Amino acid sequence: MAAIHMTLQGKGGVGKSFIASLLAQHFLARGQAPICLDTDPVNQTFAGYKAFSPEIIRLGERPDEINPRYFDALIERIMAAPEDAVIIIDNGASTFMPLIGYMVEAQALAMLHDGGHQVRLHSVLTGGQALEDTTVGLAKLAAMIPDLPLVVWLNEYFGAVARQTAKGVQSFEDSRIYRDLAPRIVAMIRLPEVRKETFGKDIAAMMEARLTFEEAVAGETFPIMARQRLRMTWATLHQAMDAARL
Repeated sequence: MAAIHMTLQGKGGVGKSFIASLLAQHFLARGQAPICLDTDPVNQTFAGYKAFSPEIIRLGERPDEINPRYFDALIERIMAAPEDAVIIIDNGASTFMPLIGYMVEAQALAMLHDGGHQVRLHSVLTGGQALEDTTVGLAKLAAMIPDLPLVVWLNEYFGAVARQTAKGVQSFEDSRIYRDLAPRIVAMIRLPEVRKETFGKDIAAMMEARLTFEEAVAGETFPIMARQRLRMTWATLHQAMDAARL
């Protein structure tokens, strides 16, 4: 049956749509054309990638609400997909809690799972000031949906995903939340810290143009060395996703 990948995080601006785009590029590179759905009511970044032929799915009349009739359309879209489909759903931070709450209330994910679909929840932790907020978001997701596998992305763009404690630096793997969730975490993928004035600037420009790594490397929009850096970055990320067996 279909493999459904949902990106969910209550903190905005932490790379969630970038991760959705990486998933889409990963499956395209493997010869699978994913069905890409953007449910973000505010920043429809994922929907801007023409290479994915994304669809915008409205979930409500307001950015912070879920209208059951609109949500039903999302489920109908998933159920109508071919049995071997890969479906990637990017959700916005503003509907993080309403969406999870309604999915639990309607037992929608349980229905998909019982129907033979494979559902994986992707959440991102980021270093720097947003570490605490993203950790709380992951904890809420895991608590409200306690029976589905998790894929945790460690985004080090703003610094290492680690905190300073009285005993020294504590990595995510050393944290209590990791110990609690370890049986459910089927993969961890690290987005390594990059030099911001070169690699970081190249990636930001590529994302702003809504280009895939392949498009950016193959085109002439970027200088030669920028294309080389993007080629290197994609090789690293694609290898990490291969190793995660998504």
